[in-house]
Amino acid sequence: MTTEPNGQPGRARTLAEELRARSDQAIATLLRLRPDLLNPVPTDLTQLAARLSSRASALRALERLDRFTLQVAEALAAAPDGCPDTVLRDLLAGPARVKAHPAAEPVSRPAVIAALPAALAALRERALLWGPDSALRLVIAVREALAPTSLSPGGTQLGPTLGEATLGMSPARLQQLLAGAGLGGTADPVTAVAALSALFTDRKRCAALLAQAPPAALGVLDKLVWGPPTGTVPDAARPVTATEARSPVDWLLARGLLLPSGAGTVVLPRELALYLRGGRSHQRVEPTAPALVATVERDPQTVDRAAAGQAYTAVRTIEELLDLWGLQPPPVLRAGGVGVRDLKRAALALETGESQAAFWLELAYCAGLLAPDGESGESAARTGEVWAPTPAYDLWLQQPVAERWTVLARAWLAASRVAGLVGAPDGKGKPRAALGPELDRVPAPATRRAVLSLLAALPPGSVADAAVLLPVQRWTRPLRGGAVGPDGLDLREHLTHWTLAEAELLGVTGRGALAGHARALLAGQDPAPALDPLLPQPLDHVILQPDLTAIAPGPLLTPLAQALSLCADIESKGGATVYRFTATSVRRALDAGRTAADLHAFLEQHSRTPVPQPLGYLIDDVARRHGVLRIGAASAYLRCDDPALLAEVLADRRAAELRLRLLAPTVLAAQAAPDTVLSVLRAMGYAPAAESAEGDLVITRPDSHRTPPRTAPVPVADGPTGPDDVLLGAAVKAIRAGDRAATATRRETVAGPAAGRTEQAQARTDTRHLPRTAAADTLAALQTAVLLGERMWIGYINAEGLASQRVVDPVKVEGGYVTAYDHHAEKLNTFALHRITGVAELDED
Repeated sequence: MTTEPNGQPGRARTLAEELRARSDQAIATLLRLRPDLLNPVPTDLTQLAARLSSRASALRALERLDRFTLQVAEALAAAPDGCPDTVLRDLLAGPARVKAHPAAEPVSRPAVIAALPAALAALRERALLWGPDSALRLVIAVREALAPTSLSPGGTQLGPTLGEATLGMSPARLQQLLAGAGLGGTADPVTAVAALSALFTDRKRCAALLAQAPPAALGVLDKLVWGPPTGTVPDAARPVTATEARSPVDWLLARGLLLPSGAGTVVLPRELALYLRGGRSHQRVEPTAPALVATVERDPQTVDRAAAGQAYTAVRTIEELLDLWGLQPPPVLRAGGVGVRDLKRAALALETGESQAAFWLELAYCAGLLAPDGESGESAARTGEVWAPTPAYDLWLQQPVAERWTVLARAWLAASRVAGLVGAPDGKGKPRAALGPELDRVPAPATRRAVLSLLAALPPGSVADAAVLLPVQRWTRPLRGGAVGPDGLDLREHLTHWTLAEAELLGVTGRGALAGHARALLAGQDPAPALDPLLPQPLDHVILQPDLTAIAPGPLLTPLAQALSLCADIESKGGATVYRFTATSVRRALDAGRTAADLHAFLEQHSRTPVPQPLGYLIDDVARRHGVLRIGAASAYLRCDDPALLAEVLADRRAAELRLRLLAPTVLAAQAAPDTVLSVLRAMGYAPAAESAEGDLVITRPDSHRTPPRTAPVPVADGPTGPDDVLLGAAVKAIRAGDRAATATRRETVAGPAAGRTEQAQARTDTRHLPRTAAADTLAALQTAVLLGERMWIGYINAEGLASQRVVDPVKVEGGYVTAYDHHAEKLNTFALHRITGVAELDED
């Protein structure tokens, strides 16, 4: 940097750079706090300011304020524009020497004074407030949104000012109000309103006026003082004078203490309401958040163990549910979701209630493990679309339990779908279906994270219920409560209760307290290392009992559990799972290709006790009869090496529906399909087996259905996501580049015709504001800029004849083209030399 001998230009340049850096930092902070302004990135500061002044953007910013900051904004909206911070402080805490209204809740003045600077700074950072502390001004859109009116008193529950309430009132009526209040007449309506306003803001004079009021009239005012500020009165606009007043309301109307706001309503003017309140804008001011106190303290190790046990149960429940739906996929309803009957079957299979079954289904869906199969063609026309596990489920099964739980927990934390809404009536009064399209709620992810963050703020092992968490949430985001339901609870209250219940089911909390591995999850870390040592270790053995049962004293390895479920039915669950062997379950294993020897070897390998004799007899007996009868396609046929067995089947009346006919001593023909013959003969107590056209035994096992590759549903975003530092830096750079392109000034340049442009082309474009230089001067200036690394201002006309001006950093000039970094487009562009109207140096001093 070059400097003059006295150093002044150098110091000025340093100061300018420092101011620009501070300005850029302020813009970046604003964009981080209000990311909706980045959609798309503003082209310059003018466009950014236009977005800031929009009502929609201001309302979104207000929704993210805490209660005290919002109360500060509401008090400013009720105060005159440009009021000092001392007036604001008195509105919130009440004037120091003025007695507060008896119904006003006590407030700590030092606490308000301590919290006020941070609240004002938060409003300034979000560009909702401007001006020095001596003249605070809300942005117009914010003032319009928060200013109290008769129909919308807002958080202050104040009414309109006297000037607003008397707007349109006749001058004669205003003079009557002045006379009724004991004031002299004025020359015009403006001075009449000013005189009444001065009366109500002067505490001594207003007190003297109210001292004359009947007690009943003071009672009327007391009912309106804390809102709502309106009341119903017949013929409210009648011109009542002080001498004609007969009722308490008439006495107030005659003196302007109540003003008509409609044909049958009156309103309490804001100035009088503030006087009656003792100068307070809010009945309850909350400068600090409510205290977060634990309701119960538990041993952190006990909490972690309980949560880990439930986490393992959650993983196994999802696995059991999806294994079931892989074998028996339920249909997708026409309107989306799953039917009530299928939900009940899932709940029965999981031995749980329907609400919990809906939660597990939604969790699997949000994790991308369950989806509609979306088949098309003849198969879809015949069977319809069904719910089934996705290919991602098979990959999920191969992961350790701790990693599987992490997938589920992260999906739950980020999901906008709410399982608690299943069964609740929709807008048409119909119950919402599980996995249906109407379960997304935008505040759900933020509420879950807020609840868990509050639990994480407590010491480990601390329990806090919804009654403790909700007041803190209401203070943190007072405007994000959501719609109120028929039960009188808003959406946030429902989501908080559901979050606590679902966190316990999923193993995020244990006995109501946040687990250690959940704290890692909440911090964005991998919870698997903290969870894995706490999980029960899977077993590789069972205990066989003489009563044809097998007891698994704990969780089994997944391959062992799957193999055991093939040859035995689950009889009961709990700490120990009981499996029961039956003829049907053994035949199921034989149908899947197992042999009696395979089953004996499997049980001997995995049993801690010898295989009981009754179980061995059962396996051998079923295997001996399995496949003696063979069924093939004729329509169907039965063949057997034992003619007596075929004769027994032929004579059995239960086989009449098969319409059997003897073809040979060892062959029967049937008038039914092979699968029908199989099911009927198995119901009769036989153990037939199917064979192929070549006479080979057909192995039948229940193949699990899978969908085509599917992605997990994307949560509904709660507005734009917060930008990272890279995006913020690029946005600030783009805004500055747009400003330079729009406001750049150029030094004196050599006039000349645009290079390579015909007169007709120049006539079609407006080049009056573009830099103009001769072709040789343009080329020389650009080549010099490449050598010196200078920034240039160019005029450019594209192939469509549209003129524009650009701020560029030339990089290369060759072949009739200029390669330069275009600050407006934020990328390298190539410009044809013959389309450049001219160049000029930027004057950045």
